Amino acid sequence: MTTLSDFDVTTFTHAGTTRPVYAAGTGPAVIVIHEMPGLTPAVAAFGRRVVDAGFHVRMPSLFGEPGRPVSPGYIATSLARGCVASEIVTFALDRTGPAIGWLRALAADAHAACGGPGVGAVGMCFTGGFALGMMVDDRMLAPVLSQPSLPFPVSPARRRALGVSDADLDRVAARAAQGACVLGLRFTRDPAVPAERFSTLRTLLGDRFLAVEIDSSPGNPHGIPRSAHSVLTEHFVDEPGHPTRAALDRVLEFFRTQLVPAP
Repeated sequence: MTTLSDFDVTTFTHAGTTRPVYAAGTGPAVIVIHEMPGLTPAVAAFGRRVVDAGFHVRMPSLFGEPGRPVSPGYIATSLARGCVASEIVTFALDRTGPAIGWLRALAADAHAACGGPGVGAVGMCFTGGFALGMMVDDRMLAPVLSQPSLPFPVSPARRRALGVSDADLDRVAARAAQGACVLGLRFTRDPAVPAERFSTLRTLLGDRFLAVEIDSSPGNPHGIPRSAHSVLTEHFVDEPGHPTRAALDRVLEFFRTQLVPAP
């Protein structure tokens, strides 16, 4: 199945911004935030895996055309629009973009509807760091940063940066000190997600940052290309023993541990 017909389509409005949201499943809520170029069939497939694991998924459409497959032209168009969008901060080092505030409100609404101890979120690529910014809210218990690519790593400072304001990072660090965890995923040779960015997360969060770094160096045992970027979607390989399958399993277990109450 590659369409979105098995998801219920609603809209959500916050601070004057209304966006479509695709929802399915029951259980604790998880916000799936799509990557470039949009809410593609591969993102929807990941959402279904989260639903099948026992969660209620909400997938907002932030940019692009929901359900449209990836193509070079589609990526270029969405990237150009995303780079100039006022709600998505692509270069700033210490600013939390308005889209993150909208996502926090969506997560709060999902938690009110679904109950449970809290909410999870997965950001990918352009939106990879958004789940970190959502963590200022105590309801965000399971933030996942999959290949967080912003700000663009075009300088040493930007290679280290997380794309979240200093005030928000202080709050995130305080929550980590109280026991909150963050899960991060990346391919080791992905130029869009430099090792320095994960080093910053380790410095900020200590052992509360749980890193999954998949070897994509030349000659790696699974033949993962150096160009691999999307851990849970476009470069995901659904085969037992494959590192991306292990990464998916780690994400789902993280959600269970953080969001499913103990019996």
